[in-house]
Amino acid sequence: MPARGADLHRQTGFTLLGLLFLVAILGAGLAAAGVVWKTVGQREKEAELLFIGDQYRRALASYHRLSPGADKRYPGKLQDLLADPRFPHTVRHLRRLWPDPITGGDWVLVRDERQGIRGLYSASSAPPRKTAGFPKEYAPFEGASHYADWVFIAMPER
Repeated sequence: MPARGADLHRQTGFTLLGLLFLVAILGAGLAAAGVVWKTVGQREKEAELLFIGDQYRRALASYHRLSPGADKRYPGKLQDLLADPRFPHTVRHLRRLWPDPITGGDWVLVRDERQGIRGLYSASSAPPRKTAGFPKEYAPFEGASHYADWVFIAMPER
């Protein structure tokens, strides 16, 4: 009878070892999933940065284009894009102000001392994942080493 009890004690170690391997495999799988999840999240933020930056760029260009008279100007503050104060009726160049999707905070504004806000960019110094394949108006973004290098500038129509 003691021989049978000894067999039971020897077999319990294999179950524990199997559970340890299972936990290790699950941990490695979750770590790999975390890396993929982080990459997907960063790509989504980059796509959002490109979309929002383009919306601001278009709104700034619209503000400049619709300037009354021959003296074309850019807005003095971003809130002027929501309701253009130069007109007696409501003129909207943008429906809402978005925060910087990378930092979650304020944008860094590109100002022309005489004409106002000409563009904006993210304050993030993090390196972007996307470095190629931009539309032609954003060709300067190719090979940028920081999100802050992605500057959305309104170009006046000629």
